[in-house]
Amino acid sequence: MIEVQDIFNQYGGEFLKTNRLSPVQAKAFRAIRTCRTSALGAHVDSCDACGFEKISYNSCRNRHCPKCQTLTKEQWVEKQNQYLLNTNYFHVVFTLPDKLNPIVFQNQKIVYGLFFKAVSETLLELCVNPKYLGAKPGITTVLHTWGQNLTFHPHIHCIVTGGGLATDGRWRASRKKFFLPVKVLSRKFRGKFLFFLKQSELQFDSALYRDEWVVYCKPPFKDASKVIAYLGRYTHRVAISNYRILKLDDGKVTFSWRDYRDGNKKKTMSVTAVEFIRRFMLHILPAGFRKIRHYGILAARDKSKRISLCKKLTHTKFKATPPTTTIERLRKMFGMDFDLCPCCKTGHLARASPGKATT
Repeated sequence: MIEVQDIFNQYGGEFLKTNRLSPVQAKAFRAIRTCRTSALGAHVDSCDACGFEKISYNSCRNRHCPKCQTLTKEQWVEKQNQYLLNTNYFHVVFTLPDKLNPIVFQNQKIVYGLFFKAVSETLLELCVNPKYLGAKPGITTVLHTWGQNLTFHPHIHCIVTGGGLATDGRWRASRKKFFLPVKVLSRKFRGKFLFFLKQSELQFDSALYRDEWVVYCKPPFKDASKVIAYLGRYTHRVAISNYRILKLDDGKVTFSWRDYRDGNKKKTMSVTAVEFIRRFMLHILPAGFRKIRHYGILAARDKSKRISLCKKLTHTKFKATPPTTTIERLRKMFGMDFDLCPCCKTGHLARASPGKATT
């Protein structure tokens, strides 16, 4: 299977001849090229039965690396299960207009922060309004910056509880269908974001006040217990997964993508390897920037106390998934005994020594 790493290693030198990287982009670029190679050192696993030893190269653990997100996602999902409530949930997506792309890309840390602020305030203010819910919901938000064809397309995915905690300490459930009118959401979000952008003294086209902004709400989840696993699909995605890369041939990369403007049809696209790398690097986030944020009853301060109350009010009986080891997660994900010794087939492999650079 062709991987992003293969493309970076074969054509990264050619890419760097005509493209300059920021420090955070350069760090991600190096990490992806060297992930699970001798450049990052290795560790030794030894069989507890026959003494067989296996050398494994270390992962880069960069959040933009396609190889390093699966286990991180599973750990995150385990942690979030403890906050799941017995209520319906909604998936809402806020998108910035293409006209703003140059401003966003040149001022990413500032504008992404304003984006989160506008989205969270829009949802919270409308939910607190007695006209719609009259309560504070739980909101988890995730920033994505790409479209299916790797173009720059900033949008935020939100999972919102279908109900919330009212000021009188009661739980107020929403209607089964989404309780916030999409047009109201869109216009309030537009007003807030442009107000924040104007305060930041960044220049933008005034026509954006007249344009309709895209806010999309998907149907509610049928089973609340599947919400976190569903959200996990979004939280730790990178711009493109290795399985979508179909071919690397004669300096061109062919990958699959879904055209949402054409009935969600699955299509293929071919671009030069240099262009593929350029598009991938558009989506490297600023250093230290949090792309997953929680609001409302899921906000960090006093979260455990609020969730405990909300579980009682919603008669939540879900049990948090107990923490598992890396090996157990791998077994769960792939249905294989990953630590079984390949030599004797009876013993199990365990870390024998700390990672050391190998040659």
